[in-house]
Amino acid sequence: MSRSGTWLLAAVCAVVIANNYYNQPLLVDFAGTFHVTEREAGGASIMTQGGYALGMLVLLPLGDMIDRRLLINALLLGSAGALVATALAPTMQWLLVAGFAVGFTSVVPQIIVPFAAHLALPAERGRVVGIVMGGLLAGILLSRSIAGAIGTRLGWPAMYWIAGGMMVFLIPVLSLLLPKDNPAFDGSYSGLMKSLWGLVRDQPVLRETSLTAALQFAAFSAFWTTLAFHLNSMPEHYGSDVAGLFGLIGIAGVAAAPLAGKLADHRSPRLTVLLSSLVVLAAFMVLAMAGYSLAGVAAGVVLLDLGMQSGHVSNMTRNYSLKAEAMSRLNTVYMVTRFVGGALGSAAGNYAWSLYQWPGVCAVGLLLALLTIAALFMPRAPSPEGVLP
Repeated sequence: MSRSGTWLLAAVCAVVIANNYYNQPLLVDFAGTFHVTEREAGGASIMTQGGYALGMLVLLPLGDMIDRRLLINALLLGSAGALVATALAPTMQWLLVAGFAVGFTSVVPQIIVPFAAHLALPAERGRVVGIVMGGLLAGILLSRSIAGAIGTRLGWPAMYWIAGGMMVFLIPVLSLLLPKDNPAFDGSYSGLMKSLWGLVRDQPVLRETSLTAALQFAAFSAFWTTLAFHLNSMPEHYGSDVAGLFGLIGIAGVAAAPLAGKLADHRSPRLTVLLSSLVVLAAFMVLAMAGYSLAGVAAGVVLLDLGMQSGHVSNMTRNYSLKAEAMSRLNTVYMVTRFVGGALGSAAGNYAWSLYQWPGVCAVGLLLALLTIAALFMPRAPSPEGVLP
């Protein structure tokens, strides 16, 4: 795959993945529009992540079975409809259902990433995955800044109208960009889904990467789901625009993605995951001690995004070296587990905030970071990668 093609795919991933995160800096606005509590408004983020996890479970395996281009175009069209439905939401209940549909249909980046890894040479796979994943993280971070700015100036429905139009625009772009795909799996959909369990059973590396990713992303989601509430609770009562700006601060994690991919190509990706987990732990220590000022929150955001993204790229590099003919299914197991962790982390953060405010959220993040480190030292069956030094 050419360098320009890789960067273009990274940009597409950024645009589509952003759909799942526009709501996070807008949760306070949702609460005001529909006259609900902050805890009830936080359900929008939880439903979107839950829909994303289910969409990956039932849709991503199809990437090993049918032409990925056809699958991607169908999902982009579905995403456009779900985003418009969100913009038109008359009640909080409607918003929750539409948010679930947005998450369910916005799984295109998780089809593109294994496709890019498949097209890359083995010696360059970590670099390619790092670049595409860097674009994906940029979309996650910039989505919050963009949504916060547009929500403040034009109202939150405008963000979803714009996003729906962007999904329609991408359909012809990807039809021209992506090459013809020849899926490796020859069988029924039920057989395809049953094969997922075989991968979980036979691949100890996949089990470890999925668990550590779920724990890291749970900590990440607990923070971002409650950040808008925390900023609003400060004496200055910062709004969604300030919450969104923290996405720009975390852009340092995007730079870490290609570097983590190169490190995974030349050194131990498992060691990189351990180092990233220590960075996540340090992030929540900073947030707990200094998170009552904007500067303290900013420092925590940089560390959190750096650690989460480095671990994610390293985990994916490990997965894509396991079984070339099952990349979409490997990605399904990994990403579904990861986003289930994200949804549970959002729920845990939301609940901790309702009981203990910011100290409760930081405690949840610290616990999850420690569990991630512990998971890396759990005994597992031998693999070609060996063990941690």
